[in-house]
Amino acid sequence: MRVLLENLTKRFASRSEKGKEITAVNNFNFEIPDGQLVGLLGPSGCGKSTTLNLISGLEAPTEGKIIFGDRDVTNLPPEDRGVGLVFQNYALYPHLTVEENIIFPLQNLKGKKKMTKEAMHAKAMEAAGLVQIERLMGRKPRQLSGGQQQRVAIARALVKIPDVLLLDEPLSNLDARLRLQTREELRRIQRETGVTTIFVTHDQEEAMSISDLIIVMKEGVVHQIGRPQEVYDYPVNLFVAQFLGTPAINVLEGEIRGGKLYIGAEAVLDMPGKPDGQVWVGIRPEGFILDSDGPFTCRMDRVEVMGRDVSVVCTHEKMTGRNLRAIIPSENIADAGKKDVKFRLKPFKVHVFDRESEARL
Repeated sequence: MRVLLENLTKRFASRSEKGKEITAVNNFNFEIPDGQLVGLLGPSGCGKSTTLNLISGLEAPTEGKIIFGDRDVTNLPPEDRGVGLVFQNYALYPHLTVEENIIFPLQNLKGKKKMTKEAMHAKAMEAAGLVQIERLMGRKPRQLSGGQQQRVAIARALVKIPDVLLLDEPLSNLDARLRLQTREELRRIQRETGVTTIFVTHDQEEAMSISDLIIVMKEGVVHQIGRPQEVYDYPVNLFVAQFLGTPAINVLEGEIRGGKLYIGAEAVLDMPGKPDGQVWVGIRPEGFILDSDGPFTCRMDRVEVMGRDVSVVCTHEKMTGRNLRAIIPSENIADAGKKDVKFRLKPFKVHVFDRESEARL
């Protein structure tokens, strides 16, 4: 099921300033292709959960339309939209068994859609099979681990075979190892069912690892939409570049002068055809090559061994953060143990942004 958002806007009355409004989602336009998993990504308060609530029908838009397939669902209640929704806190009924929790949405079906007990049981077992919890059907939520509770919540959302599956930070309550396992399971389930899925998270690694497309938001505004690797490699502005990537991109003050990019007094890259001016320079941690004749000099702080790679932590007079971090292969660790360390830069890992607008040049 494709999902089309046209000029979607949501404004709330300000709680602190009488008569003022806060725009949580501002003129959102996008078509989510049928059967895709889309990650809605951004810092806390960027409007991603509000967008999900608008799509589900839990909130009514101030302006704009929501289209499922060829059907305008803007004014339909949640139960008539054909959505499955998984909340951050799972929202399981503690007095019901796993099977009863999964079956619960089916018990509210009416008319031609109403099902027999046998049919509901069969549907519940089918949904449980997708998330691999068939052996847990007789347990209560308190007898389950966090990961198992998450699977029950997903099974309950899938049991009605929704047109659209909405996931609101569903992994945030899990520990790191379980998050990794569960997100892989989410991707498997989505591929097996083919249901169009919108996944809200503030964890950029999570979104990039399982999404077909990611949407990066800030303060209610969509900044960039694209395939995860494309958005990482070609950020449209400084905000997107800084938000994506672990470790974060290194940002320094720079200047383009005479077709060359300068950081401090050093010309670090050729930039033919670019106008002279002050810029922000973003260098991905993996964009450094240790080279004793390299044009970019930093002051060594420390070396952090990470196994396969080494993180060289440096300082530079033009950096904007607390330090500068370069990721190099561990076999080069001997070359890093000096007071001053020199690098060559990989051009495709260096991004240059206008100093005023912060748009990528």
